[in-house]
Amino acid sequence: MEIAIFAQHATKIYGKVKAVDDLSFTVQRGEMVGLLGPNGAGKTTVIHMLLGLLAPTSGNIRVLGLSPLKDRPLLAQKINFSSAYVQLPSNLKIIENMKIFAGLYGISRPLEKIKFLLNLFNMDHLAKRLTGALSAGEKTRLNLCKALLNDPEVLLLDEPTASLDPEMALNVRNVLQKIQKERHLSVIYTSHNMVEVQEMCDRVLFLNHGREVLQGKPHEILKELQYKTLDEVFIAVARRKEGAT
Repeated sequence: MEIAIFAQHATKIYGKVKAVDDLSFTVQRGEMVGLLGPNGAGKTTVIHMLLGLLAPTSGNIRVLGLSPLKDRPLLAQKINFSSAYVQLPSNLKIIENMKIFAGLYGISRPLEKIKFLLNLFNMDHLAKRLTGALSAGEKTRLNLCKALLNDPEVLLLDEPTASLDPEMALNVRNVLQKIQKERHLSVIYTSHNMVEVQEMCDRVLFLNHGREVLQGKPHEILKELQYKTLDEVFIAVARRKEGAT
């Protein structure tokens, strides 16, 4: 299979702290991989390195065969990112924010694409509302709309169902699964909802203290460790002390 994301011995050091410590992993084309771990495990740092927002202190990272740092303008047309915790300009209407990003991505027929995505995430009736007036869940869905504007080949999703009620979270998961399969997207998916992760992800990568703790298919990890749920695995990973093997 073709590799979409490649990290080899990736390390990021801030002063005396190793935020990411000798991390190696791959994501295949069309694969959804859960990047998991407790707060401070290094997940956000990994995503920022994949986006080219941070340079690794050492190691090698490639996305679609490109360097996130050296080839960032080209890669920006092929990758996108959605986070429930990234705020779009609050003084602009939804439609205005989407038009700006469509322009940045060079989208042809932007209004048609924007309307399609807003409808897909049940946001079409809010098109003229100020972004700052949206609820937390509505902002989560708007970020997902933005992330799909440029038809990315690689999608990085940080808590894509945060602040959503159960019904809306189910709708969002269904939409993401459908798009991922239709477009053969490569996805990195972070979440603290382990039931959701087990449903969505082909493989999972657990981090703690910046290091890989576990990597594999959810059902294989459960069988190997003799746990019943990924929640139990998550708790065991979170309790692991730094330096433990």
